Amino acid sequence: MAKFRLLHQLLQGQGLARADQFVEPLPAPRRWLELVHGQRYHQAFARGELTHAEQRRIGLPATTPLVQRTWLAVGGTVLTARLALERGLACHLAGGTHHAFPDHGSGFCIFNDCAVAARVLLAEGLVQQLIVIDLDVHQGDATAAIFAEEPRVFTFSAHCQSNFPLRKQSSNVDLPLDDGLEDDDYLVAIGDLIPNLLDQVRPDLVLYNAGVDPHRHDRLGRLNLSNDGLLNRDRLVLDACLRRSIPVATVIGGGYDDLMPLVERHGLVFRAAAEQARLHGL
Repeated sequence: MAKFRLLHQLLQGQGLARADQFVEPLPAPRRWLELVHGQRYHQAFARGELTHAEQRRIGLPATTPLVQRTWLAVGGTVLTARLALERGLACHLAGGTHHAFPDHGSGFCIFNDCAVAARVLLAEGLVQQLIVIDLDVHQGDATAAIFAEEPRVFTFSAHCQSNFPLRKQSSNVDLPLDDGLEDDDYLVAIGDLIPNLLDQVRPDLVLYNAGVDPHRHDRLGRLNLSNDGLLNRDRLVLDACLRRSIPVATVIGGGYDDLMPLVERHGLVFRAAAEQARLHGL
């Protein structure tokens, strides 16, 4: 969990964010969680009552700090989405837990923060249509399943086809990618598709999962992107949204490597956001 604190320090140290640009969220209330997750599940997690099999499927022990961080991270994604609607662009220093299903967690994911945020904004009437753009190396399987029958949330996932999860779900649009794909071919694959989807769906908000596990040195990746490739990916997504005046909220998604290289990779989406904010006058 140290990466979240180190990411905060990195952004200040690199001049990507001033102290007054950070906004602290509150933990998500139960009524928000229950727009997606069943009461039995979230209570069992919070009380340390998940079965051994349930904990093993998540891959994390239900410690008190993890419980606190999990509820706070969901609140942060909702806050980030609200700020994006107000200001055009906002970035969360956590989030992207896209393998969490309504009644169970999976793949280091406990609650599905983007799904909760989407449901909260829809329930409050703040948006009528959203897109989740998920560029984590792993398919956003739970997000796809949660919104399979919800036309107001369009799900797009570009992911390594051979990677976790073994059993894929059906997003509105899936882009399965071959192992070892490098920067140029990756950017070509998404370069026209994402702008075309934005023009087709015309969302009120984009929730962007900027997972850094497509990186060539990621332990759980299998794609072959460089830091520059990830940065250009993030620039492409943010520019496509902002040039259409579509607000965009980013979450950091997955990444698995030694701590400091990982933190530097997570910082790339904030660098792209700072650049695009200047270019688009935000």
